[in-house]
Amino acid sequence: MWPNHDINTVDFDSELIFVGDAGIAEASRPSERNGVEWTNYLRFTDWFVGELDLSLAKARFSDADPAGSYIPGALDRVIAAAVTVPKSQRIFGSLRLRHFGPRPLIEDNSVFSASTTIWNGNLGINLTDRVDVTFEGFNLLNSDVSDIDYYYTSRLPGEPADGLDDIHFHPSLPRMARVMLNVDF
Repeated sequence: MWPNHDINTVDFDSELIFVGDAGIAEASRPSERNGVEWTNYLRFTDWFVGELDLSLAKARFSDADPAGSYIPGALDRVIAAAVTVPKSQRIFGSLRLRHFGPRPLIEDNSVFSASTTIWNGNLGINLTDRVDVTFEGFNLLNSDVSDIDYYYTSRLPGEPADGLDDIHFHPSLPRMARVMLNVDF
């Protein structure tokens, strides 16, 4: 086991905040982030490996503003974990977890996104030293979650002229699979 951790406080002169309808990020208010990052790589045996990356953070604007102190889109936690049988084995594969905690979408935290948790995996067989077949599965539990969310005013045809405030999102992929034949040259 090789753990690596880092406890940080980071100050920024300005945060980049996404501007919805403009489709750009622009500089915003100063901020401070406090948190811990922890990375682990575990070799259970010669043929079985685990890994865990964990990031916990508190991100806030550091100036006083009646709008609020929460940074839109700032994650409070990120977890990436996996168990793997490496490709050096005849049969190989992995199971991977990706988790993003909830995140505020506006400065007063009255609108926020839900957590996102996705499981992916693969399973393969080495046919020769240079050829393998791999089956990959994405979003194995078919989680109905967003990869990212934004909150801003937009206007579609037929909506009021001043638009509507709403959450806009990019959905994660539905359950999918692919099979690959890999040949090393």
